[in-house]
Amino acid sequence: MHPAKALLQASLGIGSFLRAPMVDAQARGRATHAPVMVPIRTIGPRERGRIARHLLALSPHDRYLRFGYVASDEQVQRYVDGLDFERDELFGIYNRRLDLIAMAHVAFAPSDQPRECAEFGVSVADHARGRGYGARLFERAVVTARNEGVGMLFIHALSENAAMLKIARKAGATVVRSGSESEAHLQLPSPTLDSRLNAIALEHYAEVDYQLKTRAKQFWSFLSGVQEVRSGMRAAREKSAP
Repeated sequence: MHPAKALLQASLGIGSFLRAPMVDAQARGRATHAPVMVPIRTIGPRERGRIARHLLALSPHDRYLRFGYVASDEQVQRYVDGLDFERDELFGIYNRRLDLIAMAHVAFAPSDQPRECAEFGVSVADHARGRGYGARLFERAVVTARNEGVGMLFIHALSENAAMLKIARKAGATVVRSGSESEAHLQLPSPTLDSRLNAIALEHYAEVDYQLKTRAKQFWSFLSGVQEVRSGMRAAREKSAP
């Protein structure tokens, strides 16, 4: 077992209870048999910059699939600025450089309306496709919406967004197509102690993973700086040598 993974599992202290969203690990060109846990971390308001960078990096076609129209940079930024982190829930998957490579937005009804329904939206960076991240984010959204007492989770997508509709159907959602647009809805069971503890475990796992990646990034940045200094000193000595 990889040392980082062993540390993560040991730090959880929850044993076999944890049932985190899984993704079948398939290295490009070869299949493996061991599933890999995907850390999905809650995104807070301090990370608007990361959210903006992730969404602005989407191609015009991907923006079209995500928002239902080819959103301009200004419209994307307006969406990011208007995110309500107190009302809604946002989740993300980060790579080792702490870049946000996939994110989901679970939008709840305003406080003055019944909190019976929620809407799910997702985006995945082009280079991170084919790893099941969209499905894992949807699973996490289901856990969160269920624990908030939501009875119905909706997905409003373009009919050509086959990947999103496939995720919905696989989860058991009913998909209704109306021309160029489709709407999927998944009925959620009532929350239980098990579902609430599972959500806590998932968040803890993701936070530990994020902190490990943060420390690793800081270490490699420090090491890079040291190497630059050493290279500079060596060049100076060679230049001053008779």
